[in-house]
Amino acid sequence: MKRLQTIFVRLSAIMLLVVAMTASASALDLDAAAARAKGLAGEVDNGFLAVPPGASNEAAPVIAAINNQRRAEYAKIAAQNNLELQVVGTMMFQKIYPRFPAGTWVQIQGTWKQKAP
Repeated sequence: MKRLQTIFVRLSAIMLLVVAMTASASALDLDAAAARAKGLAGEVDNGFLAVPPGASNEAAPVIAAINNQRRAEYAKIAAQNNLELQVVGTMMFQKIYPRFPAGTWVQIQGTWKQKAP
């Protein structure tokens, strides 16, 4: 029972993070969406953004700023739930992956591909 409560608390924290990240429609978020749509930024299975293969570094400043925001949020969640930052990032990627439109560049286990429809 104690293990179930711990898992529930962790999943609740992740869901709160998803809501918070979705609700914060800052200029950087809009730039990230535009960069992803143009193929200049892709999502990595560790919960961070990166420049996909063949893309210019045009979106690098946006990617760096968003990754800094994500890292800070992941660190908060990790500390509150006694998790590693990498675990939180991976869980976040798994939660938001279904929301990515077809054609979004994603890197899964080191391999870049575009998300299928």
